[in-house]
Amino acid sequence: MPTRHDIKKILQNQHLAPHKNLGQNFLVNKDTIETIIDRAAPAPGDIIVEFGVGLGSLTLPLARRVKKIIGLEIDAGIVKWHKENNTLPDNVELIHQDLLKSDFSKLAEMSGGPLKIIANLPYSISNPVIFKLIENKEIIASATLMLQKEVADRLSAQPRTKAYGVLSVLLGTCAEIRQLLKIGPGQFHPRPKVDSVVVSISFLPKSDKIAALPPFDRKTFTKIVKGAFQQRRKTLLNALSAAAVNNTSKTDVTEILRFSGIEPSVRPDQLSPEQYIHIARNYPTP
Repeated sequence: MPTRHDIKKILQNQHLAPHKNLGQNFLVNKDTIETIIDRAAPAPGDIIVEFGVGLGSLTLPLARRVKKIIGLEIDAGIVKWHKENNTLPDNVELIHQDLLKSDFSKLAEMSGGPLKIIANLPYSISNPVIFKLIENKEIIASATLMLQKEVADRLSAQPRTKAYGVLSVLLGTCAEIRQLLKIGPGQFHPRPKVDSVVVSISFLPKSDKIAALPPFDRKTFTKIVKGAFQQRRKTLLNALSAAAVNNTSKTDVTEILRFSGIEPSVRPDQLSPEQYIHIARNYPTP
């Protein structure tokens, strides 16, 4: 795998530079990369989807452990460099594509089943990527992601904490979250200004806790959660009334909360994911 010196030399020789707008930070510590793969625990027969192949720091050692890698890379210069220099092994299929625009159903077809994802995500797209994972949760087995520590903390945050928010609630109803490894800025080129954390998001098979949740309309639920946390300092009644989910009025919301056994004066960050589900089940569907 390329070292920090190799990465700098490749970028210089190819007239490439880490794109700030793409949030490119290349991993350069070999031991850390091997630890990430160990914690992700891929099986030899796995087909892995990698978001952001970069210069192959993670791709190359991972390719030695799995059956195949389907690698998405948005940077045309990097894709061109890989293809011209034949840098990737035969079991890596490199696709020039923006992962936010990619069709996960097609990727699942290529993988022959639910997706197993590994990614060193640019900080700038972490949130939209996680929302896309949630939208495609029925065809994703797991995602091992490198995230900014602040974002990673939000994913598994508990009610009544500052980090608790939309992602905490949405993921709390469809996935199990584990923090696997904390990584400092010095292990990247260029150095980010913050710590990173590798997290595991497991969607399938569903845990007993997730499987035991009552049925609910996911679209309505998501609108309610987003509406509530848009004004998290207001009371839940006022926040949901302003959101007007499914054309509900303040009178409607008051009645829904009463029927759900929720005090209208609570703040959005005081409710558990299960309580939000209970509220959603009492909302009118569109």
